[in-house]
Amino acid sequence: MGGGQASCGHGQESGRVGDATVRAPRAAFDAVLLDAFGTLVELEPPAPRLRAGLWEIARVDVGEAAAGRAFRAEIEHYLAHHLEGRDAGSLDALRADCAEVIRRSLGLADGAHAAVREAMLGAIRFVAYPDAAPALAALRSCGMRLVVASNWDCSLADALASAGLGGAVDAVVHSAKVGAAKPDPRLFAAALEEAGVSPERAVHVGDSVEHDVEGAQAAGVTSVLVRRVPGAGGPADIAGAPPGTAEIRSLAELPALLSASGWRR
Repeated sequence: MGGGQASCGHGQESGRVGDATVRAPRAAFDAVLLDAFGTLVELEPPAPRLRAGLWEIARVDVGEAAAGRAFRAEIEHYLAHHLEGRDAGSLDALRADCAEVIRRSLGLADGAHAAVREAMLGAIRFVAYPDAAPALAALRSCGMRLVVASNWDCSLADALASAGLGGAVDAVVHSAKVGAAKPDPRLFAAALEEAGVSPERAVHVGDSVEHDVEGAQAAGVTSVLVRRVPGAGGPADIAGAPPGTAEIRSLAELPALLSASGWRR
């Protein structure tokens, strides 16, 4: 069997994802819900890009340490306010606020706002983990419906497309659209509606115990925790998962896990 192909027989080997042999998922699930950040994509280090961008645009060198502090402040602000980015207009306002957080952190003049905003947006680049696209392809080839369910603003679909995963999933649900962030069950309910399945026919995969594992289980959805190996770039949650929670180190392990005989929750 050629690499990347999949057979949806009862537990037969289906091909390979990277160096791992994968098996086709059984009929225990009809849909896989997936977190985005830390599961499918990671953020390239933004501070060096912010510093370089400000130098190129405004000939201001803020230093890498200051750029790092400013971006950490921006991320904290974004996480607290990302639900405000419901559409193009509100996202534009949210980005303006985030740029202001960076400008103030760097101690730059009011007139530097436009340059800071341009440099900030240029510094934000999400890339797919190497295991993401092959694992998604293996699952989809077996008829699994794939829905991304993530705490994000309305730019989530664009971010996935830029990372090369836009065509690898069937639907995208972001918390800003729902008006609630994981672990709120409303986000999972919206994702299940997009998938067209009941909770017991879906499994949710993510890297946060609180947001993904406990949130999914509260919504009646089976969960899988992704704990990426050190150095792989994933912000693996160090909190203890509920007893019996399945854990994987890579998405390459996911198809085999879902095809395991009798596996559930």
